[in-house]
Amino acid sequence: MELPEFEAERRKVVRNGLAAAIFSVAILAAACAALPHRFAFPSDLSGTLAYALQWDIGIFVWVAVAIRMVSRGRLRSADDIRGSAFSPPSPKIAVESAFLQNTLEQAFIAVGAHLALATLPPGPHLSLIPAAVLLFAIGRISFYLLYRNGAGGRAFGMVTTMVPTIVIYLYVVGSLAVGTM
Repeated sequence: MELPEFEAERRKVVRNGLAAAIFSVAILAAACAALPHRFAFPSDLSGTLAYALQWDIGIFVWVAVAIRMVSRGRLRSADDIRGSAFSPPSPKIAVESAFLQNTLEQAFIAVGAHLALATLPPGPHLSLIPAAVLLFAIGRISFYLLYRNGAGGRAFGMVTTMVPTIVIYLYVVGSLAVGTM
C-alpha cells in the first residue's frame, strides 16, 4: 500500500473508530441512566455472577456462530477441508477465520470484564453488562459485514466491540483503587 492510500485508510480508521466510540459510550450511558429504574439487579455475589454469565450467553453465541461459519466454509472448500494444521486458510474462508479469531479474542476479554464487574458490590453499574452484550453483537455484525472494506471498514465494528470492555475494565480498576470492594 502506497503512502497516500495508507494515510487515507488511517483517516477512515480514526473517523469510523471515533464514531463507534461515541456511539458505544452513548449506549452505555443510556443503559446506566435507564436500566436501574426499570430492573432489579441481584443483590449478592452469586446472583451478580449468575447475572453476568446469563447475559454473556449472547457473547458465547457469537463465538459459536463464528466457529460454524469456519466449519461450514471448510466443508465446502477442497483447499480447507483438511484443517488449519495443514495449511493457512484459503481465500474462501480467510475472512471467516479472521472473524473467528477476533471474536474469540474479544469474547475472552469481554467475559472477563463482565465477571470482574459482577464481583463488585451490587449496584446500577450492572447495567453495563446487557449494554455491553448488545454492543458486542452490533460490533460483530459490523466487523464481519465490512471486513472486506479494509481497516477503515472494520474499525466501527472493532471499536464498538471493544469500548464497552475498556469502560468496564476502567470502572473495575477505578473501584478497586478507591476501595469500593
